[in-house]
Parts: sequence; C-alpha cells; structure tokens
Amino acid sequence: MDNNVIMVLVGLLGLGIGAGAGYMVRRNIAEKTIGSAEEEAKRLVAAAQKDAEAKKREAVVAAKEEVMQLRNEGEKEIRERRNEIQRLERRLVQKEESLDRKVETLERKEEGLHRKESEVDKAREELNALIGKQQTELERLSGLTSEEARQLLLSNIEDEIKHEAAMMIKEIETQAKEEADKRAKNIISLAIQRCAADHVAETTVSVVALPSDEMKGRIIGREGRNIRTLETLTGIDLIIDDTPEAVILSGFDPIRREVARVALEKLILDGRIHPARIEEMVEKAQKEVDQKIREEGEQATFETGVHGLHPELVRTLGRLKFRTSYGQNVLKHSMEVSHLAALMAAELGADVPLAKRAGLLHDLGKAVDHDTEGTHVQIGADLARKFKESPEVIHAIMAHHGDEEPKTIEAVLVAAADAVSAARPGARRETLESYIKRLQKLEEIADTFEGVEKAFAIQAGREIRIMVKPDKIDDAMSAKVAREISKRIEEELEYPGQIKVVVIRETRAIDYAK
Repeated sequence: MDNNVIMVLVGLLGLGIGAGAGYMVRRNIAEKTIGSAEEEAKRLVAAAQKDAEAKKREAVVAAKEEVMQLRNEGEKEIRERRNEIQRLERRLVQKEESLDRKVETLERKEEGLHRKESEVDKAREELNALIGKQQTELERLSGLTSEEARQLLLSNIEDEIKHEAAMMIKEIETQAKEEADKRAKNIISLAIQRCAADHVAETTVSVVALPSDEMKGRIIGREGRNIRTLETLTGIDLIIDDTPEAVILSGFDPIRREVARVALEKLILDGRIHPARIEEMVEKAQKEVDQKIREEGEQATFETGVHGLHPELVRTLGRLKFRTSYGQNVLKHSMEVSHLAALMAAELGADVPLAKRAGLLHDLGKAVDHDTEGTHVQIGADLARKFKESPEVIHAIMAHHGDEEPKTIEAVLVAAADAVSAARPGARRETLESYIKRLQKLEEIADTFEGVEKAFAIQAGREIRIMVKPDKIDDAMSAKVAREISKRIEEELEYPGQIKVVVIRETRAIDYAK
C-alpha cells in the first residue's frame, strides 16, 4: 500500500518536473523566434523606407522635368501667338492705310460726280427749254395740241394693229377650218367603214298567209262579226281581197299591227275563230309582244354596251323595234347612231360611253310620239329626265336636231352620227328625187314672201331657215312672216312630224379695201 503511494507520488513528481522543463524549453524557443521576427521586421521597414525615399526622389525629379517641359512649351506657344499678333497688327495697319487711300479716292470721285451732276442738271434744263420751244412751234404749225397729236398717233397705230390682227385671225381660222374639215372627213369615213349595220326597211302593212281561201270566210265570220271584233280589239284594218291565201293587215301603229298579226296567226293555227276566242288570242298576243319589246330593248343595250338604263327606258327602247322613219327601222337606226358616235368619240378622245349612251337614246321620243304632244326631241328629253339620265345625255338628245345649241363634243357627235345614219345609201325608202323635190318646195314657199332674201331647208327637211332683208322686215314683222310661212307649208305640203321655221334678220356692216 505504501509502495503504491510512493510510486504515485514519484510519478506525479516526475510529471511536474517534465512539465516545468517543457515550459522552459518552449519559452526559450518562443523568445528566440520573436526576437528574430522583430529583427526581420525592422530590416524590412528600413528597406521599405529606403525604397520609398528613392521613389520619392525619382518622382520629384520627374515632376520637375515635366514642369520644365510644360514651361518650355508654354513659352514657345506664347512666342508663336505673340508673333501671330504682331503679323495681324501689321496687316491691319496696311489695310487701314489702304482704306484711307480709297476713302480719299472716293471723296475725289464724289466731288467730280457732284460737278458732273450739276452740269447734267443744267443741260437737262436747257434741253427741256429747247423741247418746249420745239413743241410750241410744232403745235403752231400743225394746229394740234400735244395731247391731240398723241391720241391721233395712238389711234392710227391701234387701227393698224387691229387690221393686222384681223388678217392674222382670218388666216388662222381658214387654216383651222381646212384642217378641221379634213380631220372630220377622215373620222366620219373611218366610222362609217367600221360600222356595218344592216338596213331594215319597214312598211305600214303586214301580210298573214292562210292555209286556204276557205279560211277567209271563217275570219270574216257570220255577218262580219269576227273581223269586226278583231279590228275593234287591235285597231288594225284587215283587208281581205282577191289575193290568194293571204290577209293584209293595215295600220300606222306597228305595235298594234304586230299584235294583230300574232293573234291572227294563233287563231288560224287553233282553228276556233269566234269573238270570245279572238279576245283571248288578242290578249295573249299582247303579252307576247310586250315580252318581245322588253327582249328587243335588252338586246339593243347588250349589243351597244350601254348598261344601267332604267327598266322603263329599256322597254321604251324596245318599242322602237316597231317604229319606222321614212321606212328606216328606228331601233336599228339608234343602235347605228350609238356605234357611229362611239367610234368618232374614240378618234377624238371624247367620252365614249357618254356618246354611245346618248346615241342609243337620241330618238327615244319616237316610241311614244303618237301618244304624247310635242316633238320626239322634247318627248325623248322629258323621258330621259324622268328616269334620271345625266344632263349631258339630255342635252345631246335636245341638240341632235338643233333645238338647242350643242355645248359638248358628244352632242355634236350624236347629231353627226344621226345625219350619217339617216343619209347612208339604202337607209331610207324615200327616193332621192322626192326628197329633193320636198326640200325645193319648202324653199320655194319661203321665197314667195316679200322681203325674203334667201331660204335654206336643213335637217333633212325638218327645219327651214329664212334670211330676210333688214331694211324691209323689222323684228316685229319677223314673227308674222314665220307664222305665215308655217301656215303655207301646212296647207301645201305633206310631211311626217313637224317642220321648224326660223326667220333670221341681221344688220351687216360692209366696207371695201381699195
């Protein structure tokens, strides 16, 4: 037990001695390390201080060198600017001296100009005095004041200029007319060549073929009741004569005549001919003809390329299929006028659709002129106005027979195309001889009146223009002469439609160049 204690005590004592020895060793080592570190630190600090001093000296030297360089550059720039300023000062001095010399020169010239101006004023006064003396002398010799002489001179010059201008205008007008006539002939001939419309001559009678002469009796009926019924319902005369196997329908209304023809043909095919059946067939024929009228109007608009017409205008246009003028079918004539006007408008650069439309509608009034009072021109214009046609189309309709003065090129072309279509060989059934005789008779009637100088039948005999002598017939008498000539024409001539009588009285100033 004691040995153990002793061993423990010995161990503890050894451990304490070892710890103390270790502490002392570590302390010696730490002190040596710290001492060496401090010495190294002092050495580094000294070295850094030496390096800093060296860099400081280098920086100071560099700064001093840079300052010296900047100072040298500044001094150099100052010297250059000083030299430039001195040079500019020398130039300014030279310019100032030059300006002084110029000012002196100008002053001398101004003095010279003042002297010359005084001399000129003096010469002007002397000249004005001399002109005054000469003018006074001229007035004394001529007997005219200066203002009167001036007016006389200006008047003579004005007369000469007017004369030369009139001669020039006349020459230009002559050349323009020659060129216009040549161009117009070319355009019209080209339009006629390009428009190949058929000529359709119509008559006032229609012939209906019969299967046998026995049918004539059935058409007449007992005591003529069938033929009377047919004539009453259609307004057409049936001529039943010795013509074998044929009945002639006669009437001036071609639509009624067509209705009668269709109804009679239907009755002949049906075989049952009595008043009730006649009435039924006439009603059916009326519907068929109305349908045909619409189709003809639509076909005409299609062939001419005129679209957008009111349906009632199309129907009225179709009625022209059954209307003739001097034997010429009016619908074919209207289509031909439309084509001709369009061709001429294309050559002249005018409005082609407008010319085509106005040409197709120009004779629209002839479809209803037998039912309405007035000329076909006025009736056609009223119809076009009623169904909202353009003012240009209405004007062309009014102007195509001279009722209005044409104001557009399309109106002139429609009138020209109308005349061309009516005058083409074969277009109208009236012979040239009878046509010329009628025109001559018109002029002869007018020439028989006292005071008439000359008469001209124009517009294919639709108008006569009468020149009267102004010293024998005054304005009030002109209206009386026109009325008396109209009465004579009504009494002595047979003509379709109406004839316009125009009396012209004018005063003419005539002089001669000698």
